[in-house]
Formats: sequence, structure tokens, C-alpha cells
Amino acid sequence: MKFLVFLGSVRDSTPPKPARLGVRVVEAILACLKMRYQDHEIEVVDALDYSLEPIFKPHFAYPKNKAPSELNELAQKIESADGYIMVSPEYNHSMSPALANLLNHFGSSLFSYKPSAIVTYSAGQWGGMRAAVGMRTYLSELGCLPVSAMIHVPRAQDIFTANGTLQTGEDQDSWFNYFARTINQLAWWAQATKAHRAQADPHQLISDFKATPSERNAP
Repeated sequence: MKFLVFLGSVRDSTPPKPARLGVRVVEAILACLKMRYQDHEIEVVDALDYSLEPIFKPHFAYPKNKAPSELNELAQKIESADGYIMVSPEYNHSMSPALANLLNHFGSSLFSYKPSAIVTYSAGQWGGMRAAVGMRTYLSELGCLPVSAMIHVPRAQDIFTANGTLQTGEDQDSWFNYFARTINQLAWWAQATKAHRAQADPHQLISDFKATPSERNAP
């Protein structure tokens, strides 16, 4: 399976410290994937790497072959992936605006009929759970339905070091077992949907919403 891990934080200010707490969480997820899921291909998509224009123009709105190269390349990665791991902090009980902005540049036809996993974190006690609730609806509309198990990391700065290793006193097996519950679901669904897509192209069965609302309106 090929999975994209989206890091949805571009914050570079304090307080709180550290500013990019999500980097620690992603590194810990990657360490678990490399140790326990060596057969899968994993790539990180960091929202900070995309200097998108302040005036919003999605990838699919550009004339053919005229979109910025970084959007074209990411579109190809999204389309070729078998599933997605969405890592987000919580802002005002909602998902990261940077993550939503990046994902909104692409049509749901690139994400559809593949699973996703939700990973949230916080510097406080709730682990981003309230953002995760909203992400279920968002990712479902995007077409990459989230698996039921989610990962929440409260007080992430006290659990992981800057490079994603466990702080002294934290048990790696316990955390990796916690991660694995969600990742196992993601891998199972990714395998199932990949196999079925090979038998029946869902985009041929159900037309993609491409241009106007009338394409999905009731009669």
C-alpha cells in the first residue's frame, strides 16, 4: 500500500512551545510505520512546503497542464495513493486551517474510494478530539472516508521529543500498539478498496462532480 501522511500545521510562533508540535507526532507515526509496516510505501506531505497563492484557485480550476507544478505533483501523489493519514492540531475546536486549505485545492475525485485515518494532538489534555469530530465530516465529503479508530495525543510535548522518540518514562510498545489499532484498520480498508477498484472503476459507476452544482442536484 502507498500512504500519504499529511502534516497540517504551519504554525511558527510561540506560545505555546514548541511551535510545530505536529512534527513530533508525525515522526512518531513514521517510526511506528517503519518498524511495524515495512511493506508499505509512506510519504509525508507537509503543508509548510506549499506556498499557495493568497487568492484561492484549486488545481482543477486551471486549464489543462497550466496548474503550478507543485499542485500537479501533489495531485499525482494523491491520485496514486491507497490511503491517507491526516495529522492535525485543533484550532477553535476545529481542524487546522492550513490542512483544510491545502486539501481544498483538490477535487474529491482524487481522494474518493480510499480510506483515511485521523490523527490529532494538542499541548493540552484533550488531544485535539474536538477537531477530529469535524474532520470525520470533512473527510467523508472529500470521499476518503475515515476509519472508526482515531489517534489522539494529549500533551504531545511531554510524550515525544523533537525527533519523535518517546520521552523518558513513556512506553514505546504501548504507544505503537495504540497507533496500530488505527493503522491496521487503514491498511485493511486500503487493501480492500484497492482490490475492488481493480475490478470495478467507481468513477465509471458514479460520475464525479466536476464543474457545476447541477451535476449532483436532485431533479
